[in-house]
Amino acid sequence: MSTIERRTFIKNSLLTTAGVGFTASSWSRILGANGDVRVAVVGFNGQGRSHIEGFRRLTGVRVVGLCDADRDVIEREAKKFRERNEAVETYTDVRKLLENKDIDAITTATPNHWHALVTIWACQANKDVYVEKPSCHDVWEGRRMVEAARKYNRIVQVGTQSRSSTALQEAFAWVRSGQLGKIKIARGLCYKRRKSIGKVTGPQPVPASIDYDLWCGPAPKGPLMRERLHYDWHWVWPTGNGDIGNQGIHQMDIARWALGKATLSPKVMSIGGRFGYEDDGETPNTQFVVHDYDDAMLIFEVRGLSSRTGDETMDKYRTQSVGHVIECENGYLAGTTAFDRDGKEIKRFAAQREAHYENFIKAVRSRKTSDLNADILEGYLSSALCHTGNISHRVGKLASPAEAREAIKGNKDAVETYERFKEHLAANNVDLEKAKPTLGAFLRMDPRTERFTNNEKANQLLTREYRTPFAVPEKV
Repeated sequence: MSTIERRTFIKNSLLTTAGVGFTASSWSRILGANGDVRVAVVGFNGQGRSHIEGFRRLTGVRVVGLCDADRDVIEREAKKFRERNEAVETYTDVRKLLENKDIDAITTATPNHWHALVTIWACQANKDVYVEKPSCHDVWEGRRMVEAARKYNRIVQVGTQSRSSTALQEAFAWVRSGQLGKIKIARGLCYKRRKSIGKVTGPQPVPASIDYDLWCGPAPKGPLMRERLHYDWHWVWPTGNGDIGNQGIHQMDIARWALGKATLSPKVMSIGGRFGYEDDGETPNTQFVVHDYDDAMLIFEVRGLSSRTGDETMDKYRTQSVGHVIECENGYLAGTTAFDRDGKEIKRFAAQREAHYENFIKAVRSRKTSDLNADILEGYLSSALCHTGNISHRVGKLASPAEAREAIKGNKDAVETYERFKEHLAANNVDLEKAKPTLGAFLRMDPRTERFTNNEKANQLLTREYRTPFAVPEKV
């Protein structure tokens, strides 16, 4: 779609008036038959399948559109609709879908590199958006998503479902009330087994069912240099963000939520690497990131290897493998259970049914951003913490184990985390004298400008070069 065509499409789209809001009653008059919210799902080879089934089950919601760059994926899901005698329109190009004025909202579970552009285009087309985590592929485009949501008065929810957990809501309110004393460290943990993705010797064929130009979208359209196009895009920088931005974004969001921080951290550093195998992956499979907020720290750990060689179980830190531990002066919260300093259980918060999709639809109907449990601003800030941690890694340098420890010796909690990092790798027969870790750059950020103040190379990684015509606009 050319720039002129897209401007015309935006101009003629339903209800396009920047800065104008709509009441709940006026909104209800433009919904589908019987007031149904008409939803289209963009990208559903993975989590998007849950979107389809989740929104189909909601009263007053109809899934009326499907869009994916893979025709085989479209046919697989469209067939299910035909078998149920449910009408659905199919698309390979999201721009065509967004021209459909009979669609009220979209959900998207595309690969990460598409999240921002799909969301911004949808906001410009006056459609509400449920976007999977991480909300963005880099920091700069994430802020543009927030600007688009506000400018076009759109409801934009991020798929960080823990925000809808009443147990966590109650637990954090209890902790912040001082029941365990001052919060000292919020830890996020992503100990999740990730095996080698293999190593190819040359470009691989792209499946014939895929429109590869559309699949690449904003990312470079280079040759496929891994065995599997789908899913393994997580482990290469042009399309993914590693496990800190895949599974880990959930725990990063929970940790930041617990701290009550509404900005990016003023100081960040990373130590990590890809250990235990040589494959076509680029992102760390073992890493820890320290976000220093001055009055408290957020420490995040990724472990893709099992607890030890020959054992498929995963390590735990205070009962958690994929989870969070909020460490306070007089105890800690692990998951939704509070303990004293001796590890004795104090209080347990009952897990209740999560209703994240319902929360999105509630806000779509009310037109109140305040009704959202995971507004785009919250999703952006947590995603950006993943990205700044990765940036520290990417502009870092290989270091000996002693050099890495020396660099962090002034932070006892970082040292303690590093010692456990080394023990874990040793249990997996990784010799850090040979397979050196990457000592990330110690980065300082101005949270107001969201730019680093001490490393211009790191600033360059806050955004990317976009591929025409898939550029995220500077002004949304």
